Order: sequence, then C-alpha cells, then structure tokens
Amino acid sequence: MPRLQRIFEDKPFLHLIDRGERLVAKLLAVMLFLVLVVAALKFSVELLFQLVDPAVRWEGEGLIAVLGDLLNLLIAIEVLQNITSYLRRHVVQIELVLLTAITAVARKVIVLPPNAENKPMLVVGLGVAVLCLAAAFWMVRQINEREVSEREALARTGPARSFQAAGHSPEPGGDGPH
Repeated sequence: MPRLQRIFEDKPFLHLIDRGERLVAKLLAVMLFLVLVVAALKFSVELLFQLVDPAVRWEGEGLIAVLGDLLNLLIAIEVLQNITSYLRRHVVQIELVLLTAITAVARKVIVLPPNAENKPMLVVGLGVAVLCLAAAFWMVRQINEREVSEREALARTGPARSFQAAGHSPEPGGDGPH
C-alpha cells in the first residue's frame, strides 16, 4: 500500500502520465504511418489505372476527386507531423495544428459539389472558418516571431565589455593615462 501511495505523489504520478502520453503518441504515429502507406499505395494504383483508361475524364469532377484524395493524404501527413513534433519537443505546435485545419477546410472547399450553391450557409460557414483559422495562424505567427526577435535581441545584448588595453587602467580620480 505505501508503494501505491508513492505512485500517486505528484512527481511519480506525472512521470507515469508523461510516459503513458508518449506511448499513446507513438502507437498513434505507427498506426497513422501504416494507414498512410496503404492509402498512398492504393491511391497510386488507382491513379495509374485511371491514367491508362481512356474513358476517365480528367477535367471537372474527375480532377476534383483526385485532388480531394491527394489532399486527404496531405492532411494525414500533417497530422503525423503533429504527432512526431509532439514526441520530439513534448509540446503541441499550434502553428502546425492551424495549418492542418486550414488544409482540411481548403480541401472541403475544393471538393464542394457544384450544387453547393443550394447550400449558402455551408459556403458562408466555410468562409468564416477559413478567415478565423487564417487570423489565428497570423496571430500565433506574430507572437512566435516577436518571441524569437526578443530572444535574439537578448542574445546580442549582454554586459558591456571593457576595451581598455591590457595593463592600462584609469588612475583613481584621474581621467586615465596620458
């Protein structure tokens, strides 16, 4: 029982939770990687068959379908980057999350069927989502750039150094050697 109580103390408990988070993130990364490989292979095979099929039209709906599938793969890659970034730095990179969300909304806009004109609220909602995500991304980017420039400024400024020649120090009460 005392051992169980020690596990629930703050430091050991947080260490246990941290290890669990990392394990789950690794499992998710492996599963997503496998899904990505299979999806990319499937997409490639289907695309090759469509390329040699003269009946497939590459304009209009056919092209939009290919772009939608390609963007799905790109979104999955971005999610995998989010997971691996978390494993590397142990923080969620909000810029990357926002870019993934922007890509997902852009994909939705690209693959909208032509009859979406009948759903004006959907189009307005997607427009508002794009504007909000873009504004959030811009704000996060501005904050990150400001922090980087402040760190660089602090690195450039430090304690003043003396440029006096070795062995020559100002005499007390005087204005230096003459």
